Amino acid sequence: MRIATITNWAYGATVCLTIASGVVMILASNADSVERQAVKQRQQFDQITEEVETDAWMLSDLARLYVIKKEPAILDEFQQKESVLKRTEHRMVQLKDAGATSGELMLLGEGLKIIDELQDEQQAALSSVARGEGQQAVDLLFGSAYELEIERAQRQIDHFRQMLDSRIIAEVQAATKTSKTLRTASEIMVGLTALLFLFVLGFILKRRVLRPVVRLSDVVHRLASQDYAVETPNFNQIDEIGDMAQAIHIFRENGLARQRLERERDADWAIRELLARMTQRLQGCENFADVINVAELFAPNVAPGVAGRLYILERDPWQMRCVAEWLDPDGDNHPFDSDACWAIRRGQSHPPVSGEPDIACYHLPPSSADCSLCVPLIAQGEAIGLLSFQNITPDNAPARAYLELMAEALGLALANQRLRDALLEKALFDPLTGLRNRHHLDDTLRTQLAQAMRSSESLSCLMIDIDHFKTINDRYGHEAGDEVIKSVAGIVKRAVRDGGMAFRYGGEEFLALLAGANEDAAFACASEIHREVHTLSIRYGLTEIGPVDVSIGIASYPQHAQSDNLLRAADVALYRAKELGRSRIVSFGMLKAE
Repeated sequence: MRIATITNWAYGATVCLTIASGVVMILASNADSVERQAVKQRQQFDQITEEVETDAWMLSDLARLYVIKKEPAILDEFQQKESVLKRTEHRMVQLKDAGATSGELMLLGEGLKIIDELQDEQQAALSSVARGEGQQAVDLLFGSAYELEIERAQRQIDHFRQMLDSRIIAEVQAATKTSKTLRTASEIMVGLTALLFLFVLGFILKRRVLRPVVRLSDVVHRLASQDYAVETPNFNQIDEIGDMAQAIHIFRENGLARQRLERERDADWAIRELLARMTQRLQGCENFADVINVAELFAPNVAPGVAGRLYILERDPWQMRCVAEWLDPDGDNHPFDSDACWAIRRGQSHPPVSGEPDIACYHLPPSSADCSLCVPLIAQGEAIGLLSFQNITPDNAPARAYLELMAEALGLALANQRLRDALLEKALFDPLTGLRNRHHLDDTLRTQLAQAMRSSESLSCLMIDIDHFKTINDRYGHEAGDEVIKSVAGIVKRAVRDGGMAFRYGGEEFLALLAGANEDAAFACASEIHREVHTLSIRYGLTEIGPVDVSIGIASYPQHAQSDNLLRAADVALYRAKELGRSRIVSFGMLKAE
């Protein structure tokens, strides 16, 4: 066979292999596009299901808040949110159009059915409030059955997401496998093409083909090992070499895009998991210190390399107070007026567009004003705190949506803690005097007695009664009587100091527990109370109320009584003091001596 014929056959075969290699590379690029489309579909499903889940939880929170506060504004907001949530059927149609399977839609439909049942219970609770049956509404929305229904709805939506994740992962894996297979076929074809080029090079194309083939071969091998950092050669000639270079360039660009999407996807999932874990931890917080600890732990991980501070709005005085900071932010952490922050003024994150010229918040140091972001903590439409981030650069800037989600979770947690503390204070403290009430006495007494028995120490009880209080009420009125009760309560509270605890035992009766105090120490404390009350001067309007006196009964453990009758012994001593003419102190030990 003539050499020219061999060269022509080799050239023709080279052309065919080059075209085939380009086609396979384009197919591999299409497989990568399928993978990206699956990831995009997952994000779309996430957005829709998160909207349904967020609306359902917010509707439940508004219903609970309304049955507690009974404010018309909350009811209006509840009704608005309810109308939004009723568009669930439209959301299901959206999911179907987006590619959701019938099994996934059926599972989500069951969750939405549970949410509809929860709405029925919320409407029943609102009807109970309208009828004046507030307690029944609270029992309905805060009961275990309602909590179980909420958890069932959450599980259904989570199961839907798990099914969705499994399907998307399977599609991504299939697309990845196809892409790898096509890349392997492409590598084989490119290798054959290289061999044929070498053959042709040996005869007539040595100077024209050898150098481009060597360069392309090196690029192909590095791309086969997924080294997409390699630079592809720029061959502009209109022939097989140029086509191959263009196909390799496309393959490399697709590989870089896929790597970038994978990194963004992994980073997105990592932040989502962090936010989900932070939200779970916030739900388990028992006090403000727990919330602050969670913020200090998770904030540097949600926004790596970004320094920041957490502020809480104090009502007295009305200012923002720093309660946590991380990664050494610039400037001091002194309290500042809430009007000094534009995010608090606007009720939105500030500045609205990063990098664009805008007015800086006045509480920020000038050195970090251009690279800072303030996100308000909003709960029930009211700003209760602030997240202030500094040193945000294009390299470390996190998605603003995640920072706002973190602020939303912290705002709800702080609002819940504030509401919880308020309810606890109402349950355990007397609103008139600020002293612990009788409901708190039983648990405290058991704890104090157990401690006294373990440490073999004394525990004394003072039972205090205002003398002739009914006469004061009848003569000066109940408001004047309240002033007398508050004044005497203040004296009792100061007298027991840090070593004891004071309670309002009844209408005009007080009780004090003195840990580690024997009969003599208790008598000294009672004498101080008796003396200060006797010298008390109370004015109600233009009228001076007085004189005011108290009768005090004392009992001590273990000198006078055992653990089960300490209060009774003090009450007996108080009764004896009243029998003896009031305005005196009687110890249970004196009764034994009589």
